[in-house]
Amino acid sequence: QVRLVESGGGSVHAGGSLRLSCAASGFSNDCMGWFRQAPGKEREVVATINPSGGVREYAASVKGRFTISRDNARQMLSLQMDSLKPEDTALYYCAARSSTLCFSVPERFTIWGQGTQVTVSS
Repeated sequence: QVRLVESGGGSVHAGGSLRLSCAASGFSNDCMGWFRQAPGKEREVVATINPSGGVREYAASVKGRFTISRDNARQMLSLQMDSLKPEDTALYYCAARSSTLCFSVPERFTIWGQGTQVTVSS
C-alpha cells in the first residue's frame, strides 16, 4: 500500500518558483500524479508520470513552466514549479494509482496525500 506525504508548499510572488516533494512509502509500479484544487473549483490534474518516468503529461495551463519527476530508488515524487502565476494558487495533492497506465482524471487515482498549499501573489 502506497502512502503519500507532500511537502514544499508556501507563498511566493508571481514569477517565483517552488518545488513540491512527495514521499511515497510502498512506492512500486505505480502511475503518479500531481493535482490541485482551488477554492470553489474542482480538483484538476497538473501532471502525471508513468512508473519508469519516461512518459510525462502536463495540463496545458502549466506546460513549459512545471516539471514532474520521480526517483524510484528514493521513493520520491517531485514537482518543480517555475514562473508561477496567481492562478496557480491552490491546494496541491500527490496521488498514485496501482497501475502502469496513467490517466489525467482524479477519479482514476486511489491513493492521495493530505495536500500542501501553494499561494502566489501578484
